[in-house]
Amino acid sequence: MSELTPEDVIAADPERAGAVPVRKRLKPGERREQILQTLAAMLEQPGAEQRITTAALAARLGVSEAALYRHFSSKAQMFEGLIEFIENSVFTLINQVLEREGTQPAQAARVVALLLQFAEKNPGMTRVMAGDALVFEHERLQVRMNQFFDRVEAQLRQCLRGVQDEQDSAPPPVGVSARASMMAGFAMGRLQRFARSGFKRSPTEHLDLVLSWMVL
Repeated sequence: MSELTPEDVIAADPERAGAVPVRKRLKPGERREQILQTLAAMLEQPGAEQRITTAALAARLGVSEAALYRHFSSKAQMFEGLIEFIENSVFTLINQVLEREGTQPAQAARVVALLLQFAEKNPGMTRVMAGDALVFEHERLQVRMNQFFDRVEAQLRQCLRGVQDEQDSAPPPVGVSARASMMAGFAMGRLQRFARSGFKRSPTEHLDLVLSWMVL
């Protein structure tokens, strides 16, 4: 039998119906995750392109600002937590596809699709990827997000080169690099449009058709 919660006890004992429920104490890792989830949810709200303060975040969580800093040394570190989630999620998906289907030109389109589908399912994260949420934050956050897109573009170049000997370290042809840059730029533009439309313009709009033109 599972352990009874305070709410179960109150429900089972009418005489205690007026008792104040005891707030569940979260473990450190759970509280940290809750803070990041709440920050991401706040980034989905209208006006989130303006700076989100730790005071507003603490109020949404129902805790003090000091409680936030027991889990993160700064707000920049909170945003780094979101960026880490983006990196892990997107590149795990990409690696799964490439391991299963191999590296070939058609997979470049799949990489872009995975990135935009992730953004569509995680609007708050889109504001981070597009850079809107980082405008008033520490510059190292935008640097890290730029590095994320550099990795995406590198992955696109690898796909567009096709299957080659792993020992082949020759630079990709100019055409491959240009096409990879075009596809990465397209993805970034779709993310920005999605965020700045208030999440009304889908990043995957006509996606299959557009990507088919890019990998011809």
